[in-house]
Amino acid sequence: MDIADRKLTTVFSADVQGYSRLMEADEEGTFATLKSYRDAMARLIAAQNGRVVNTWGDGLIAEFSSVVAAVRAAVDVQNELAERNAGRSDGARMQFRIGINLGDVIVDGDDIYGDGVNVAARLQAEAPAGGILISNTVYHQVRNKLPVGFEFLGNLSVKNIEEGVPSYAVRIGERSDPAAGWGRQAAETVTAPLSAMAEPSAASGLHVLGFRLDRTQATLLVIGAALVAINLVASPQVFWARWPLLVLALIGGLRWTRRTRFDRTLAALLVVGLFVTGINLASWQGEFWAVWPLLAFALAAAARWLMRKRA
Repeated sequence: MDIADRKLTTVFSADVQGYSRLMEADEEGTFATLKSYRDAMARLIAAQNGRVVNTWGDGLIAEFSSVVAAVRAAVDVQNELAERNAGRSDGARMQFRIGINLGDVIVDGDDIYGDGVNVAARLQAEAPAGGILISNTVYHQVRNKLPVGFEFLGNLSVKNIEEGVPSYAVRIGERSDPAAGWGRQAAETVTAPLSAMAEPSAASGLHVLGFRLDRTQATLLVIGAALVAINLVASPQVFWARWPLLVLALIGGLRWTRRTRFDRTLAALLVVGLFVTGINLASWQGEFWAVWPLLAFALAAAARWLMRKRA
């Protein structure tokens, strides 16, 4: 029995978010856009000395000998495609999801197989539209070498890997200067400098009751707990801490909407609706007046949802 050839490589996996919907709306136009976008991706991958392994459907697999080069290529790809999408209507924008993993793969001619590829594909499937997810093997190679931010997302379930794979989102921000290149763009749009980053236990914030809080939310939680303690010690007869707690909860909730994978507008409506309900309950005088603003929020959420469906 022949022993399969193996190698350690950085696998770059990408596919289109909502490809079937785009094809249903405009088959020929979508195919032309896909070809144009993949040509751009191939050019940017080659510029970082990467190699496109294969393409199928709306997907693409590439490999890099350098982990740093793979992440640079991913950021370049998302920046250029965001610029191209800026001139399109919401319903016609084609956004790619990218996953990157450093792992051992089986080599068969020009193709590669194995868990190293599967992990990259799984990361790509979990990435938001226009986003990049990387494995911990990639993170530990690039965290001090690139001017981008990272957010620890916890362990990602992957077939054939029992313990899961720690994953990170690459934070590249919004493109503000169409003429900016890799270095300038990344430096201007990162959410946190590399010097401020730490290992997952510190960078990922705090886990409470199964929820992952970022540093700001964790700070708000500590402040809230301190206010409750002060209230109970200083004036236990009157629970005045409910008002600052409501404000802190609103700030924390709006902070959550910035990093949720759900529609941010819908998430914000939910948070504000809960805030209004909290005010009603905290100042209860026998009337649930919050029902009226909640109905307005529900109508706005329904309109938003219908707009998304049409897009």
